[in-house]
Amino acid sequence: MALKIAFLASDAHVAQTACADLIGRYGNVTPEEADVIVSLGGDGFMLRTLHNTQALPAPVYGMNRGTIGFLMNEYSEADLIDRLKDAEEAVINPLRMHAVDLSGRTHEALAINEVSLLRAGPQAARLKISVDGRVRMAELVCDGALVATPAGSTAYNYSAHGPILPIGSDVLALTAIAAFRPRRWRGALLPKTARVRFDVVEPEKRPVVADADSMQVADIDWVEISSEPSVSHRLLFDPGHGLEERLISEQFT
Repeated sequence: MALKIAFLASDAHVAQTACADLIGRYGNVTPEEADVIVSLGGDGFMLRTLHNTQALPAPVYGMNRGTIGFLMNEYSEADLIDRLKDAEEAVINPLRMHAVDLSGRTHEALAINEVSLLRAGPQAARLKISVDGRVRMAELVCDGALVATPAGSTAYNYSAHGPILPIGSDVLALTAIAAFRPRRWRGALLPKTARVRFDVVEPEKRPVVADADSMQVADIDWVEISSEPSVSHRLLFDPGHGLEERLISEQFT
């Protein structure tokens, strides 16, 4: 039986052109009908694709027609069916963000890479950090902090000098962004089951914004972050270029 493919592309001209060429060669179905979803763009579009198709059973295979492309395979029109059949699968769980703003409104979002808190004014943020209901740091003065999944550990987390996490590890990275006090505090490694809470100290004077894979919430009072095991994303990679291999290789680059 022929493999049914749904092609999705970012708005970039190079991605749209590639999408048209691939549809002409392999046909196209809706994501709901697909055996495999092929995402054409960069890592940002890949994250959008995963969020938009998380309720569907088809895995997602990305091909780089954008920027960075850490979650993407190399682009090629040739032998796509064989590449999809031979692909290695990685299964990842997102983070769930539960945020409450100063007006008392609650905001929920899922994040495949990370949930970050960032100062929204000229003064440094002041954050109280609790893990599983126990205060672990009464005050972190910083530009921000984040909690990252293994899949997202090479993104913003790595830029903030956080650790790269193996994809199969049941670990989350809690990383400070430009920590001032405690000075040079880099963060902590936490079990995947941990529930992390950030309380914003002096939120009116030192406003903070929360970001879950680019879904932003302003004027944060507090945020709770935990892994969401009920949601699984299936990603496909060319043999020998899977996500685990990429995470290891990145540490030796």
